[in-house]
Amino acid sequence: MSDSPAATATHGLELRHHFATEGQQRDSATLGMWLFLVTEIMFFGGMFCAYLLYRTRHFNEFAAGSRSLDTWLGGVNTAVLLVSSWTMAMAVRSAQLGKRKLLCLFLVLTMIFGATFLGVKAVEYHAKFVEHHVPGPYFDFKQEVKAGETPLPINLHTMQMFFSVYFAMTGMHALHMVIGLGLMTYLLIKSARGAYSPKYYTPVEMAGLYWHFVDIVWIYLFPLLYLIDVHK
Repeated sequence: MSDSPAATATHGLELRHHFATEGQQRDSATLGMWLFLVTEIMFFGGMFCAYLLYRTRHFNEFAAGSRSLDTWLGGVNTAVLLVSSWTMAMAVRSAQLGKRKLLCLFLVLTMIFGATFLGVKAVEYHAKFVEHHVPGPYFDFKQEVKAGETPLPINLHTMQMFFSVYFAMTGMHALHMVIGLGLMTYLLIKSARGAYSPKYYTPVEMAGLYWHFVDIVWIYLFPLLYLIDVHK
């Protein structure tokens, strides 16, 4: 069933021309987003499987590499993303209630927290470059043994495997964060123009699903990379 001119005028921006009803439009968007997230789960799942395989075979190197990471900064970033999930959820709720100013506010806060996460990650990456922990011809690694810790027998060549996994997984996650910030910027511009209302807020909701997914990925990355040998 195609839209008549009267229907188009009634729905305005709420209903796109290729959907018969608003419910069909929202269900299609939701299904599409969940299918996309399934492919993302498969993508990150492959990386997690590679991590588990190499960690099982080279535990000492992974434990030593984990010790060299800044657990405090990783914890701060975890807290930042958890708060950003709350602000994103509030943005969706504000869109549902038709509160445009609150929607814009929570989108801005989500962007601030996302940018903070990337800033902290940039500090960590810089430290790894300075310490020559980037895999390649200039790679070097010296264990920093703290009080109460025991030096681990490691192979310098195998140590590069840990940092290859670290940069691959955190780098891909950071790329998804950058994409998320781009989505938030788009939503903020559209929200400021009054594009969303209680009848039509699907883009905000779908972007929220994406943002929560990216946050959940980090919830797994943090303990797997930063807390491997923390019990010792």
